[in-house]
Amino acid sequence: MRVEIWSDIACPWCYVGKARFEKALDAFPHRDQVEVVHRSFELDPGRAKGDIQPVITMLTRKYGMSEAQAQAGEENLGAQAAAEGLDYRTEGRDHGNTFDMHRLLHLAKEQGRQDALIQAFYRANFAEERSVFAEGDERLVELAVAAGLDADDVRNVLADPDAYADDVRADEREAAELGAGGVPFFVLDRKFGVSGAQPAEVFTQALTQAWGDRSPLQLIDQGDADACGPDGCAVPQR
Repeated sequence: MRVEIWSDIACPWCYVGKARFEKALDAFPHRDQVEVVHRSFELDPGRAKGDIQPVITMLTRKYGMSEAQAQAGEENLGAQAAAEGLDYRTEGRDHGNTFDMHRLLHLAKEQGRQDALIQAFYRANFAEERSVFAEGDERLVELAVAAGLDADDVRNVLADPDAYADDVRADEREAAELGAGGVPFFVLDRKFGVSGAQPAEVFTQALTQAWGDRSPLQLIDQGDADACGPDGCAVPQR
């Protein structure tokens, strides 16, 4: 069975949702027969590569909220991340274009290192003090090498803006065709879709149903769930 996950490195709910999904997957009886593939979805595709700004500034501009409200949302996200065993910096993070990271994830997929690289990107963006945006290409090279990729391969991709660009765009078109208005968005064996950072129990239900059912893709509606969309990320109020 294949599980495809559309996500963006800049999406905090993707970071949390991946941990919740993996909690369900680790307990799934058929875990060894499940292939997980990460697909590209840019939340801010129009942002220039050099356009980097503090997360709090980005949130205030997207939502029209005060800095205090934006910071409270980050604190709440940090608490939810901690509940999943994840580190999360609630202050000092920045925000930028993620297109190059998505291109590198397609390179990593070819080499069987995709999950290791996306986890490295998530941790660097949400938990570490160093920026994945402000330090330039060599920061991405460093993270990719730590995830098992060859430095020269990574530099060659970064030097060629067309490398894997079509793969990223194809993922994004397919997300739209499947009805994904935000991320994370999980598609299980092209039978069931799960939108948002749902509790692990919902992913357990979806894995079980997808394993035993051959019906067309169905959206498992569990009510509103926190997710990120083209207009930004939901700011939790609970």
